[in-house]
Amino acid sequence: MSRFAIGDIQGCYEELRALLERVRFSADRDRLWLVGDLVNRGPHSLAVLRFVRALGENAVTVLGNHDLHLLAVAAGSRRERRSDTIADVLAAKDRDGLIEWLTERPLAHLEAGELMVHAGVVPQWSAQSTLTLAGEVESALRHEPKRLFEHMYGDQPDRWSADLEGMERLRFVINVLTRMRVCTREGRINLALKGKPPGGDSPWLPWFDLDRPLLRGLRVICGHWSAIGLTLRADVAALDTGCVWGGALTALDLDTGVTTAVPSRGYQTIET
Repeated sequence: MSRFAIGDIQGCYEELRALLERVRFSADRDRLWLVGDLVNRGPHSLAVLRFVRALGENAVTVLGNHDLHLLAVAAGSRRERRSDTIADVLAAKDRDGLIEWLTERPLAHLEAGELMVHAGVVPQWSAQSTLTLAGEVESALRHEPKRLFEHMYGDQPDRWSADLEGMERLRFVINVLTRMRVCTREGRINLALKGKPPGGDSPWLPWFDLDRPLLRGLRVICGHWSAIGLTLRADVAALDTGCVWGGALTALDLDTGVTTAVPSRGYQTIET
């Protein structure tokens, strides 16, 4: 059995199938770890959802910000944006089943010394607290989705505190796990910073460059930050190589460390 972790797919179905063929993925033997953002901005979100759902327990996926956006639109809590490419999912005959399946995906997954999230983890969180906080969001997503979606958007609060409560607490957890790129040692996040890390004397550092004593011995598997490209270290594997932006779709064999990539056909203009 092989375990392949794959970066943000974002509706790039043809590249996904080509990548799986290249690594000789067997649906009845191997497992996929998908770092979130299965959908949106690429052309075939519906095909991706159908394919991954059909893999059953052979695919583990965490929710990304685009996946949550799809769920919010499907619930009627948000409108489609001009850049969205999720209309095929919303119009599908099997829409309800796909939305229900996506709603049941976690925001964090821990297994065999590896923690998978879409974006990142602040230094104050351990693996167990990450799972617990993700579970709070997952519970709200399944039991009071409309209320969650109505309060999910926004950049505040911007600093972790165990005293955070209610929707502010859930919003911060969502922002860390699905949107964060940089933060400070004190657990303050800046969601406006995109592109390359600021560098210099900036207090805003890539979250994975900060000391994370509570996660020592673990490797965090993530995506979300296409601007930095493939980043592989003992403690992190960042796998978003910008397939939807004309880059590539990349798979990491979690057991051997071998990476495999297929080039994108290019669907969007690179973000600045």
